[in-house]
Amino acid sequence: MSASRTLARVLLGSAMVGAGVLHLTTQRQEFQAQVPEWFPLDEDFTVLASGVVEIGLGAAFVALPKKRRLIGALLALFYVAIFPGNIAQYVEGTDAFGLDTDRARLIRLFFQPVLVLVALFGGGWLRRSDD
Repeated sequence: MSASRTLARVLLGSAMVGAGVLHLTTQRQEFQAQVPEWFPLDEDFTVLASGVVEIGLGAAFVALPKKRRLIGALLALFYVAIFPGNIAQYVEGTDAFGLDTDRARLIRLFFQPVLVLVALFGGGWLRRSDD
């Protein structure tokens, strides 16, 4: 496994653990603001559940390199699954995490595909010719 792939896996996994912890602690209300009004589950439950999922996937991505393909794919699917919430934040004009302008919320949308690609790269799904 290449050093860049390992670095991507460890950095993304660590960031996911950190984000998950924030879901459960100090940023819980900020994350609740991002849950779309149309989402059928309670906002607090959604934030807590997604935080637990983020911690689990992030920790597994770091600690289980032999399962990196599976975990990378699950992370990519997770990012795709939560993307409608990011779109809703933009469309509804919801302020959270300093995203208090339409421009900032729009720019954020372009980072979600990057996260999908990093998860796939770190998981070994996207191969460079020298790997």
